[in-house]
Amino acid sequence: MKRLLIVAHAPSENTRRLRDAASRGASHPDVEGVETLTKAPLDATPDDILACDAILLGTTENLGYMSGALKDFFDRSYYPVLEAQRGLPCALYIRAGRDGTGTRRAVEGIVTGLGWKWAQAPLTLRGEWQDDFEALVEELALTLAAGLEAGIL
Repeated sequence: MKRLLIVAHAPSENTRRLRDAASRGASHPDVEGVETLTKAPLDATPDDILACDAILLGTTENLGYMSGALKDFFDRSYYPVLEAQRGLPCALYIRAGRDGTGTRRAVEGIVTGLGWKWAQAPLTLRGEWQDDFEALVEELALTLAAGLEAGIL
């Protein structure tokens, strides 16, 4: 059984809906060979990363940057996982009130330093809330889990 770790910052009702959509997509009944673990960034540990086969990150855009909680997660995890998880497949969704460019750039820099590989391009959900944001995140997570199960990641 492979393990997909979802680390998602969800400080509001809408971001909780996105986190839940990610969990739903990753746990789709058609994907039987992947176990999903969903955690808030402040609760996730380096051991969670070491035990996973892929990771999906979710963050808000905060002052043109990732959430402080996700940054804290990276700060606590960077060196403990640096060598052990090179090549880890990853994906990202950003809930951006503006354009999300700074947030994406910051996460991409850390992912590059960790040597993780993008399974899919980061998904940026821009502007006012749209109901299809949930479906987009659910599809992102389902695709990541299905790719992991199929062994193509």
